Amino acid sequence: MTVLPETPVVVAMLKAPRPGWVKTRLAAEVGVESATAIYRRLVEHQIAAIPREWRTEVHFAPAEAAADVQQWLGFPDQLYPQQGDDLGERLVHAAAGAFSRGASAVIAIGGDCPGLAEDGLREAARALASVDVVLGPAADGGYYLIALRRARPELFCDIPWSTAPVLATTLERARAAGLSVALLPIHEDVDDLPSWRRVQSLLSRDHVGPAPRVDAEP
Repeated sequence: MTVLPETPVVVAMLKAPRPGWVKTRLAAEVGVESATAIYRRLVEHQIAAIPREWRTEVHFAPAEAAADVQQWLGFPDQLYPQQGDDLGERLVHAAAGAFSRGASAVIAIGGDCPGLAEDGLREAARALASVDVVLGPAADGGYYLIALRRARPELFCDIPWSTAPVLATTLERARAAGLSVALLPIHEDVDDLPSWRRVQSLLSRDHVGPAPRVDAEP
């Protein structure tokens, strides 16, 4: 008998689009205003890719930015301030919160991987019907997506965030915990000007609006 995937809750880990707060590496190359505009466009593209019938929770930072995020993206009843000192702690709290609110599966994503389209999200949900954890490997050694059928705080503790071994370390933790894992295709996160230039063509398919153009560094 075919096991049907459960409808997941998407946990979007986002920042308020404030100049100087987002895409700091990119901002060093293109300026803070351009980097902020790019971040907004990337997030809007990612939100547009989420299947309409799925529930989305937006977990935002900083904690006082609820009004800014609601004005930007909506989701008035599904906004939650991030909690924790690092990304691992924030993911632990976000996933646990979603499960406590009745989620049968959670897919956690960021907003800066335009290669993650609706079909990729649905692929993650399908894979999660037969494994414990699904990971979307990023080209830089991290991951752009993690999907879980239950809270797994051991996958987020003492991870060297923002370094190349993030994915490898997470896989080691999963194996040590006896968890089965499926991997999605590799995609690229946008962290700097070359990666932004490489992915701009992916943003034309969601009809949100044109990608911000950056023709030269400041």
